Amino acid sequence: MRFLIDQDVYNVTVRFLNALGHDVVPVAELGLAQADDTVLLETARTQERIFVSRDHDFGNLIFVQGLGAGVIFLRILPSTQNAVHAELERVLDEHTEDELRQSFVVVEPGRHRFRKLKKQ
Repeated sequence: MRFLIDQDVYNVTVRFLNALGHDVVPVAELGLAQADDTVLLETARTQERIFVSRDHDFGNLIFVQGLGAGVIFLRILPSTQNAVHAELERVLDEHTEDELRQSFVVVEPGRHRFRKLKKQ
């Protein structure tokens, strides 16, 4: 799967996704570390990547403002990273890349919530 990783995501998560064989691009590699959130979502959408973040503001952008891009929101702390990574791996095993690019998924220790985005 192809991911665009927000600047607030832990490096250990980037390494975790790489180890699973995914195509992972941190926003900093594209010169977007300080970019507006709307630019990040548009970049993920145009590059057909799933956006991964720890920033809860993306729910508002997706559902209130209608910016359509798939987002995985990680509720993760250093103390919960192993449990969140295990749940993230489960999400990636259970859902296709296309499904995830059309959804907002909240991943936390031991569970996740999956919400399909409205068609644009």
